[in-house]
This record gives sequence, C-alpha cells and structure tokens, in this order.
Amino acid sequence: MSSVASVHSLWTAAAGAPGRIPAPKIEYVQLSPTLIVLGAAVVGILIEAFWPRRGRHYAQLLLTVVALAAAFAAVIGLAAAGFGSSKAHLAAMGAIAVDGPALFLQGTILLVSLIAVFTFAERRLEPAADGKPVDSFAAQPAAAPGGEAERAAVKAGFTTSEVFPVLLFAVGGMLVFPAANDLLTLFIALEVFSLPLYVLCALARRQRLLSQESAVKYFLLGAFSSAFLLFGVALLYGYAGTVTYAGIAEVISDGARQIDPALAGTMGSDALLLIGGALVLMGLLFKVGAVPFHMWTPDVYQGAPTPVTGFMAAATKVAAFGALLRLLYVALPGMRWDWRPVMWGVAILTMLGGAVLAITQTDIKRLLAYSSIAHAGFILAGVIATSKDGISSVLFYLAAYSFVTLGAFAVVTLVRDAGGEATHLSKWAGLGRRSPLVAAVFAVFLLAFAGIPLTSGFAGKFAVFKAAAASGAGWLVVVGVIASAIAAFFYIRVIVLMFFSEPAADGPTVAVPSLLTSTAIAVGVTATLVLGLAPQYFLDLAGQAGVFIR
Repeated sequence: MSSVASVHSLWTAAAGAPGRIPAPKIEYVQLSPTLIVLGAAVVGILIEAFWPRRGRHYAQLLLTVVALAAAFAAVIGLAAAGFGSSKAHLAAMGAIAVDGPALFLQGTILLVSLIAVFTFAERRLEPAADGKPVDSFAAQPAAAPGGEAERAAVKAGFTTSEVFPVLLFAVGGMLVFPAANDLLTLFIALEVFSLPLYVLCALARRQRLLSQESAVKYFLLGAFSSAFLLFGVALLYGYAGTVTYAGIAEVISDGARQIDPALAGTMGSDALLLIGGALVLMGLLFKVGAVPFHMWTPDVYQGAPTPVTGFMAAATKVAAFGALLRLLYVALPGMRWDWRPVMWGVAILTMLGGAVLAITQTDIKRLLAYSSIAHAGFILAGVIATSKDGISSVLFYLAAYSFVTLGAFAVVTLVRDAGGEATHLSKWAGLGRRSPLVAAVFAVFLLAFAGIPLTSGFAGKFAVFKAAAASGAGWLVVVGVIASAIAAFFYIRVIVLMFFSEPAADGPTVAVPSLLTSTAIAVGVTATLVLGLAPQYFLDLAGQAGVFIR
C-alpha cells in the first residue's frame, strides 16, 4: 500500500506542476510522409464504415494512390530542402532520424507501394461473378472457406476494399522502421507494419485454406521473432541504461554515461550487450528472410495472394535492411568485431542456402521465395562492408531489387488456368510460344535476378561485392559469385522451359490485364533496364544519401 501511495503522490505532484513536464516537440513537416500515409489509412477506415459498397473500391483506390504520391512528393521536398544532407537531424524528441538513408529508403518504399497498389486493384484477371468484376481477394474474408456465406458473397460480386487502408497502415510502419533511432520506436514500427501483413496474407480469393495457413505460420513465427527482439531491447537497456542508438553507442565506446542507480548493477555487462544485440539482430534477420530465420518465406510467399506477395517481397526487404543498417552502423559500431564474423556466417548460409534450395522447387512462387533469400545474402555482403560505399551499395541494390521483384510477381498473376494462377513450373512450358511478350518480359526479370550485365541486378551485385572486397571480405565475394552461378542455373532453366519446350495442349492461358497491372509490369521492366544500362546517376544518388546522422 505504501508503494502505491508514493506513486500516487508523485503523479499528483507532477499534475499540480505542469511546468515540470515538458511538452513533446514534434516536427510535423519532417514527419509529413508518414503522417500523410497514416492519415489516409484512417480516412480509408471511415470510407469502409460509411461509403456505399458499390463505390468503395474506386474511392479507396483513388485515396491510396493520392496519399502515396503525396507522401513521395513530401520525401522529394525534404530531400530538396537539404534534410538528407546538411539539415539532417533527429526529429520527434530523437525518436526518428531524418537523414539521407531514411529519405532514400522511404522514397523507395513509397514508389514500390504505389506500383503494388495497381496490382491490388486489378479486376480483369479473375472471372466475373454474375457480371461483376472481382479482384484477387476473398469476397468475404470472415466467412468460412467453401461455406454458404462465402458462396453468397462470391455470387454478389463483393470485393474486399479494406485491403487498401490495411496496406496503408503497413506502409506507414515501413516508413518509420528504417528511420527509427531508438529501440522502442523500432519495435513499435515493426508491429505496425507486421500486423497488417498477417491479415493481407490470409485474404486470397482462390485457395483460401492455403492462404489462411500461410498467414497463421507468418503470424506465429513473426510473434516469436518479435518476442526475441523485445527481449533483446530489454537486455540492451539493462546494459546501457538507454534505448537510444546514440546512447548505446556511447556506452559501448567509452561507458561515459550518467549511471542510473536502478541499473548500476547491470550497466556495462558485456553479457547483456552480446545477448541483447544478438536477440535484436535475430528479430531483424527474420524480417530480412536470412538463413536460418527463413523458414516462413516459401510457405507465406506461396499461400498469400500474389499481389500481396509482390508487395511483401519488395517493400518489407527495403524496410528491414534499412533498420538493420541503422542498428549496426549507428548503435553497434563499437561491436563491429563481434557482429561481423556472425554476419559473415549468416550471409554465406543465406546465399548458398537460398540458391541451392531454389533448384529443387517446382512452384514459381516458391522458387522466387528462395531467390529472395539468396538475394538477402548478397545484400548482407554490402552490410558487412561497414563503409560508406557499403551503405550506398545496399541502398542501390534494394531499389533495383524491389522493382524487379514487383514486376516478376505481377507477371505471375497473368498465367492462369481453371483453378486460378498456374504457378506449377510444368504449366509454364512453352509459354514463349503462347505469349512471346509476357515470356520475354519475365525473362528480363529472371536475367536481372541472375545478375546478367545490362540489367539492374548486375549493377547492384557489382556494387555490393565491390564494397565488400574493398573492406577485406574477399572470400565472402568468392562465395557470393559461386552462389550467383548456382542461382543462374535455375533462372536460365525457367527461360529454357518457356522458350524451348512444347506447350501442353491443355496448358494455361495468359490473361489480358487492365492498364493497372500493365503499368506495374512496364515500370518494373523500365527500372530494370534503366538501372542496368545507366546506373551511375542512381549510384551517385545512393552515395549522397549514404551518411547516417548520429
């Protein structure tokens, strides 16, 4: 009772002297990209509640596109005003960094999300329900798969327009994640974008049970990874007496901090630092999809609606690698000799594991999932470089990879049979003869994944391998080249299957998409070729953005 009374007296004393509690200072202009997206998400929820059903789809699509475009314009405005370089600073009481890497990654996430929205809104690929166009998402997600309520919703031609505000909430979390400058903000941003993704994975119109299974797997494994990360946050706080990146780095470097009496017994303990840092890294490596934290990736990529898979594969990797870079380079640079050997091992396992396991896959979505795991290993080579060139090479690779991935999954939505998307590789035999243009476009994306010259994939791999070699990680580059050669085998195998195999008589058809999906694919091809043929401007842009504020 005495402790409760003392807490109550402290609370009333503070309330009676408001001058002693400083009001938080929030830089709304610098945070405008995130605020625009989250504000539009709230408006989208209100549209779901009050707008007539027949007009929701177009209202949500318009709101989402306008919000993402406005947020991207805000990022460009901030960069033009110098917040990516000379005016870089910490906003929101030090919780959010507004600097070059944050703005570059936020711009990439917003562009990728804007293109992904077009695939979400596609309504020409699925057969119409009683003359009404439908999309890739369940007519009534709350209904039991195959039940009477679902059949009635399908017959009525319902569409799940709430996917748009859910996507906006995920994007809002992703914008904060790579800019988070303390561990609590990092964790909150992780949950803000993870929870909407769990929901989106369960909303497939076809193969409802597989979709729901993938969402449950993602949720359970994501919950474990979040728990590890949060436990690591607690241990790092016990070590440093603060959750800010700069404070942790200061204690690691020289221990020059005011000792908190409540934490005096644990502060400076190397055991807390090593275990806490390892647990936080585990949580981030799960989101990246690195081995051995990758087991969710193929199942979730296969079961989720393909537009969601493309969005996740591109945007989540950008956000997660941005957060990983900031943690290692800003909070834990003094532990470089501890985490670098561990990251070497993770990168080697990820590159080789993703490349070797992809060879055995017979489903195109699972093949692209293991491909994404291998690419996570290549990007980790740039992270390990621990140099300015390493940061800029990772930023460029993330931008290049995200557009290739989004375009590849957009093409997957076009190849269909009576059961929906034809994702088994045997169905893709002879696709080059049935639809030469679609097969050629997909071949461009596969060649970019393989890192063939004159594509963005080659420019990205060359940049990260060059940065890694310059930092003394030559053997890691050798392993990366070997993994790239292994990966090239299964990419070329798919190209051979499409162009040099006889098409089956009952093979799938290639659906004619609307302008929305066509635009997504065209942007992917254009970005792949432009970043491959003339990468220097974008490499310079990434180089200018490659300095973290501390």
